[in-house]
Amino acid sequence: MSNNEEIGRKKVDRQQQHQANERTFLAWLRTSIALIGFGFATARFGLFLRQLQASVTGESLPDRSFLSSQTLGVGLVVVGVSLIALGALRYNQVFWQIERDDYRPNRLFVWVTACFVMVLGLLSVPLLLLRESGRPVRKGGDVGSKVFRGAGFDGVNKARK
Repeated sequence: MSNNEEIGRKKVDRQQQHQANERTFLAWLRTSIALIGFGFATARFGLFLRQLQASVTGESLPDRSFLSSQTLGVGLVVVGVSLIALGALRYNQVFWQIERDDYRPNRLFVWVTACFVMVLGLLSVPLLLLRESGRPVRKGGDVGSKVFRGAGFDGVNKARK
C-alpha cells in the first residue's frame, strides 16, 4: 500500500468517526428535547388536573407541596437542559480525541444520565399513587351512575323488583 493510499484511508476513517460523533450528539440532543417537552407537559397537565378538580368539586386549590407534578416537570426540564450542555461538552471532548487519535470511551456520562432519569421516574410513582388515593369522592357515587339514574336505569336490583 502506498503512502498516499494510507493517508487517504486515515482521512476517511477519521471523517467517519467525526460523523459518528455528530450522530451521537444529535441523539443526546433529541433525548434532551424529549425530556424538556415531557417535563413541560407533565407540569402543565398537573396544573390542568388541579384546576379541573377545583371546578368540578368547588373546593379551593390545595397548597402546593414539594412532591407535585409541577416539581417533577421542572426537574425533567432542568435535566433536559443539562443534557444539552453535557452532550455538547462530550462532543467536544470526543472531537479532540479523534483529532489526536487517542479516543478513549467514557461511560460515566451514560451512567450519570441514566441515574438522573431513573430518579425522576421513581419520583413520579408517588405522584401517580397519591393522585389516585387523594381523589375526592362525591356523595351519591360517581358521575356515570348519575347519568344512568337520570336516564331511568336505577340498577339491576330495581329492575328485578
